[in-house]
Amino acid sequence: MDRLHRRIFRLNDKIDSLDQEIRLVQAELGHHRSINDDAQRDAAVGNYIDREEAELTSNDVGRFEKTLGGLRARRGNLVEKRDQLLTRLPE
Repeated sequence: MDRLHRRIFRLNDKIDSLDQEIRLVQAELGHHRSINDDAQRDAAVGNYIDREEAELTSNDVGRFEKTLGGLRARRGNLVEKRDQLLTRLPE
């Protein structure tokens, strides 16, 4: 197997690893969104403690969305790089 094939296989492995990490972060994000929905409802009728909790849970959701966006961007870059290498393969 030549160097080009090994590079493509390594990129595929990295893409698979990112896919798994993306699935995990999406699941965690769903959990945090659920918690945030509850906290926002509580804050609408509750006191200052409920509002502080709602702000914290909203920040958690934002962090997970940012992380997910970063993972998707990294995956996109790897796919693009892999696709460029695939065009260099002999037919």
